[in-house]
Amino acid sequence: MQMTINRRMLELVEGDITEQTTDAIINAANSALILGAGVAGAIHSKGGPAIQAECDKIGGCPVGGAVITTGGNLKAKHVIHAVGPRMGEGDEDTKLRNATHNSLKVADDNGLKSITFPAISTGIFGFPVERCAEIMLSTAIDYLRGKTNLQKVVFCLFEQAAFETFETTLQRLAA
Repeated sequence: MQMTINRRMLELVEGDITEQTTDAIINAANSALILGAGVAGAIHSKGGPAIQAECDKIGGCPVGGAVITTGGNLKAKHVIHAVGPRMGEGDEDTKLRNATHNSLKVADDNGLKSITFPAISTGIFGFPVERCAEIMLSTAIDYLRGKTNLQKVVFCLFEQAAFETFETTLQRLAA
């Protein structure tokens, strides 16, 4: 599914984020920037050790923040590490909104034209997919309506159920 916002593209795809060819892919990171399981594990496995080495130099990132590294051996030239909230830590919606917005801003600040997001915090961090879709999509839509050099924002959902949730949410937001 695709939607045009202010002559910019917002797209939903189902698949493996590590195969995306946008300028950057977003890693659903932890605050220590250790590439462990889930999206981070797949990025580490396909991208190689250079990504973790840069994360180690950065040293960490607060919840709601985002930092950029090389894409290593990935098709994307960069990885933006967005630290989403863990359910139960408090103020999770604001933290997820900030992680999404800060990822978009990091992409802009680094001259990128296209990025791909996963459903941040919905894996081991336990964030509900429905709330994630609402927060991330509305934040991206608002960002694309403003002043930005980004031309394309993709949401790549690994599971069909998550894709369908994001699709239903985007259809409602577009109405």
